[in-house]
Amino acid sequence: MSAGRGERLADWFDGRLGTHTLGRKYLRKVFPDHWSFLLGEICLYSFVVLVLTGVYLTLFFHPSMNEVTYQGSYTPLNGVRMSEAYASTLDISFDVRGGLLIRQLHHWAALVFVAGMLTHMMRHFFTGSFRKPREVNWLFGWLLLFLGLFEGLFGYSLPDDLLSGTGLRFVHGALLSVPIVGTYLAMFLFGGEFPGDDIVARFYSLHVLLIPGVMAALIVVHLLLVVYHKHTQFAGPGRTERNVVGAPFMPVYLAKAGGFFFLVFGVLALMAAVATINPVWSYGPYRADQVSTGAQPDWYLGFAEGLVRIMPGWEITLWGHTLVLGVFIPIVVFPLLLLFIGVYPFLEARVTGDRHEHHLLDRPRNRPVRTAIGAAWISLYLVLLAGGGNDIVATRFHLSINTVTWAVRIAMFVVPAVVFVITRRICLGLQLRDRELVLHGRETGVIKRLPHGEYVEVHEPLDQARLHTLTAHERPGELVARSGRDRTPGQSG
Repeated sequence: MSAGRGERLADWFDGRLGTHTLGRKYLRKVFPDHWSFLLGEICLYSFVVLVLTGVYLTLFFHPSMNEVTYQGSYTPLNGVRMSEAYASTLDISFDVRGGLLIRQLHHWAALVFVAGMLTHMMRHFFTGSFRKPREVNWLFGWLLLFLGLFEGLFGYSLPDDLLSGTGLRFVHGALLSVPIVGTYLAMFLFGGEFPGDDIVARFYSLHVLLIPGVMAALIVVHLLLVVYHKHTQFAGPGRTERNVVGAPFMPVYLAKAGGFFFLVFGVLALMAAVATINPVWSYGPYRADQVSTGAQPDWYLGFAEGLVRIMPGWEITLWGHTLVLGVFIPIVVFPLLLLFIGVYPFLEARVTGDRHEHHLLDRPRNRPVRTAIGAAWISLYLVLLAGGGNDIVATRFHLSINTVTWAVRIAMFVVPAVVFVITRRICLGLQLRDRELVLHGRETGVIKRLPHGEYVEVHEPLDQARLHTLTAHERPGELVARSGRDRTPGQSG
């Protein structure tokens, strides 16, 4: 019997692209089933929503700072001089069918995208999935997070409203504080003196072309490495360093992933429909002689502003030049905080001497020092985020802004140290609890009287699956330098 048209088409592609061999190898690839793996999918689907909505917005947005007189649907601003960028943003919000929904969907997706990346990386951090052979993929994920912060900043600045202009003035001042090359950096980015005439056009090219292209390439490479290295999984019955227990990609995982994409899309659309975000018409167009009250950046850059707000206004003069330490030190600490996340896998491998491949995930309690470091970093981030809104905190709680600023300054050093100690002690306590469960079983609440009159609680032995989960890990070493002879054979470093 002659082959059908579909079969002939499949044979044609297989003969030229090897689709049958690739499909047989990868469509049946097994994916483990755990809720935490959905965090990475939220990042991916939010990026897809960003691309789709961004393409729609580019059809109506005019990235120009040429001045026009607004005559549109938003009556309070009629007759006001503004840039074409701001005017087109108002048109998108009030005159383009579905424009406000798409613009808000784009902004909410950006916030969820960055939040998903940070949470996704923290999941990898606390479970140790960044270890060999996945250090390079960790770096790709870290680069995506780093680029996402600046992609959000550039996109947030495009409407040329008063709020985003206030943020850009801060960015310009931060660049000028860099010794020697600060004025050149500001000139290259802004095209001259602030505010200049090229800011929106330059940021538009970065926001819609350069950075998204790099991020898309990184996402593709990131996913290819996930497939190449295979998925990590939590310890359990039948799970080893050499296999993956779960559902095949086709059709089980593909069906779940498709459904989850529409779920994420639906939640983002609901947020965009019911929660207003960045109402630029309330701020008005940017003017260099004005500043918006209570100006706050998006949450993912709030900690950077917090560093600047709590820093004393120190200045020193060297060889006739003024060095503004009150701004320069924060813009140095800001990338260092992010750099620590990027290089951590290499620091841990070096300090612990762990050079083995790992495909089983750690339970955070079994790595108390690493977990404590991660918790301390998060606490520092939250403290600085509060510092970025010190004026809002002061007015809402009727406090002196100086009191809030000094509280944040002290907390910046005290809180991470306290969180580190407490988190490590909690992890050690949970380890002892697991040990008691393995040795004595689960408490049943049943009290039994022994023949000699003593009352004891009856313990029920754990099943073999639970016992395996609690004991299927090597005894980890602490993150302290030790010589080779000091390590016990059971330690993985």
